[in-house]
Amino acid sequence: MSRTSAALLLGGTLLFIGVLVSQGLPAVLETLSQAGWGLLLVAAFHLLPLLLDAAAIQVLFPAGARARSLRDATLARWAGESANSLMPAGQIGGPVLMTRFLSRCGMALHDAAAAITVSTTMQTVAQIVFALAGVALVGARAGNLRSGALQISAVIASAFLALQIAGFYLLQRRGLFGRVMRTLNRFAGRRDWSAWLNHAESIDLAVAAAYGRGLRVTASFALSLLAWLVGTGEVYLILALLHWRTSWIDALVLESLGQAIRGAGFAVPGALGVQEAGYLLLAPVAGLSADAALALALAKRAREILLGVPGLLYLQWSERDRRGIRTS
Repeated sequence: MSRTSAALLLGGTLLFIGVLVSQGLPAVLETLSQAGWGLLLVAAFHLLPLLLDAAAIQVLFPAGARARSLRDATLARWAGESANSLMPAGQIGGPVLMTRFLSRCGMALHDAAAAITVSTTMQTVAQIVFALAGVALVGARAGNLRSGALQISAVIASAFLALQIAGFYLLQRRGLFGRVMRTLNRFAGRRDWSAWLNHAESIDLAVAAAYGRGLRVTASFALSLLAWLVGTGEVYLILALLHWRTSWIDALVLESLGQAIRGAGFAVPGALGVQEAGYLLLAPVAGLSADAALALALAKRAREILLGVPGLLYLQWSERDRRGIRTS
């Protein structure tokens, strides 16, 4: 782990602890305990948006790719999401692991990297649209200064995400991977990086080809947006398990703006502390108590652990299994 990642993780951990302590940890845990074994149901429900995200990846596979099944895309998405949630590499580790997983399933590395790069871009664009829908819903009912401040915060978070993805997209269209490798090659000394540079340029060509398949890119965006919308059901289910009545509109506001705030904190591993502070900020708009908002955030953390730990274990097992096949 780099010093920057360690510092961000430490900062997120302190924020996480500070938010929970400030609201009274025993009260929050008591509220969370009402969900009980229902948290397993929450984890099972999350498989639905996960499958939609996997389909958003699969639709970008080229026709000649060997790893074309939804199963491969689902396992890759599961492993990547587990890494994003539980590993200290932030949001970078997930796409790298998804690309590696697909390439080991038989897909050419450049095709795998292109599918993951473009699908990740479309997922973020869909997240911005989803967040703006939440902003619009808050605006429609805004009647106090707190709602207005929340709107401004959500718009700033969405704009931050939009700037990130716009820059990322422009870099992709200008040969992102080749540029990175050529920059690294300048500091490589006598080491020969020509093979890696060829791989990078192949990825750039595959990314350009993927964007050239307009209907497939549109389908990937639509599937990602649908996944975000379906994720609203997770918030609704958690609050129902906490015996807290809420409307689908409130659940959508919590999910859309909560995910926007979490996305803006992408540099913090797992958005630790950022997610909890975000739900605490959103609580008054949805009519939640602070205890319920933090219990909701912790229930989402529990779901990440319930699905993420098996995901990382499966990833490790698959790596060992493939190494065993190669050496036998």
